[in-house]
Amino acid sequence: MLSSFNEWFWQDRFWLPPNVTWTELEDRDGRVYPHPQDLLAALPLALVLLAMRLAFERFIGLPLSRWLGVRDQTRRQVKPNATLEKHFLTEGHRPKEPQLSLLAAQCGLTLWQTQRWFRRRRNQDRPQLTKKFCEASWRFLFYLSSFVGGLSVLYHESWLWAPVMCWDRYPNQTLKPSLYWWYLLELGFYLSLLIRLPFDVKRKDFKEQVIHHLVAVILMTFSYSANLLRIGSLVLLLHDSSDYLLEACKMVNYMQYQQVCDALFLIFSFVFFYTRLVLFPTQILYTTYYESITNRGPFFGYYFFNGLLMLLQLLHVFWSCLILRMLYSFMKKGQMEKDIRSDVEESDSSEEAAAAQEPLQLKNGAAGGPRPAPTDGPRSRGAGRLTNRHPTAT
Repeated sequence: MLSSFNEWFWQDRFWLPPNVTWTELEDRDGRVYPHPQDLLAALPLALVLLAMRLAFERFIGLPLSRWLGVRDQTRRQVKPNATLEKHFLTEGHRPKEPQLSLLAAQCGLTLWQTQRWFRRRRNQDRPQLTKKFCEASWRFLFYLSSFVGGLSVLYHESWLWAPVMCWDRYPNQTLKPSLYWWYLLELGFYLSLLIRLPFDVKRKDFKEQVIHHLVAVILMTFSYSANLLRIGSLVLLLHDSSDYLLEACKMVNYMQYQQVCDALFLIFSFVFFYTRLVLFPTQILYTTYYESITNRGPFFGYYFFNGLLMLLQLLHVFWSCLILRMLYSFMKKGQMEKDIRSDVEESDSSEEAAAAQEPLQLKNGAAGGPRPAPTDGPRSRGAGRLTNRHPTAT
């Protein structure tokens, strides 16, 4: 059964243009072509990159963050509470007010104390700034190295300056060792990102990140197997050209150099919009949709490859909208806001002030009426004074 599936999966009509067979892409007379089995080397390479990343973050990224003044915020630990912890782990991190009232009654707490417990518990799960800095610095190092390396590989190639040359004598295009190793390194890196996704800093666009990494891995695998290396290399280089700028912007933001961060973000935004919303559709999508079938008819690989590229473009539009929101805020306030994809840490001071202005009465009456101020510490005495200053409405 496995051999039958293998034979069906690698049919010429799926991967190659009409009237072209796999036998035409066999190595002969010193001419080397890409073969799907070559990509198996990307799996151990991904594990090597993971090991390198762990070593980099521990022995370089972390000391570097401290040297540059990145400091983690001090977080107050929550008191153990089995009822609230069970709800936090099973029901959700942000219970609604009716649920908070019920939980407060069950635990003998006020509504504000229950809110504070959940706020501090959420903060405990949020990654520290040093962790974010280490991740950003590793990605910055790779994206910058990949962009410089890819540019050196493609600089003297005709298809970099004229994408229509990607289809010159296609698919009878030989494989250059430098292009192979660059492609393999990129594939190994994105595989390592997929492996680390459950453990990395989770942002609000986590699902889009998963889709992007999966599409990138499938695109690289398919383009290499179908000898679409030329157009695939342009897609990789175009993405690397802005990715390292974003990671640099994150690093500077964690260092709290606001003016430098604002300037870098403006540069990144310009490069991102130009490469993803101008060059990608007008150069990449245009040549793959139209120029690729000028001298040959479409086939399954044509539709599959272009479908993945279009999905990638939709992700570009999604992230462009997020960037535009941040730019609008910058133009309005004169200062860049925090990354809207990030989960911002909640402080006690903001909600303590809110607690002073809101009644601490539960809807079910468990905490009805103003409570007497406890006398077991300065914080409790302060809360009592606030309660007396803002009595509960009747």
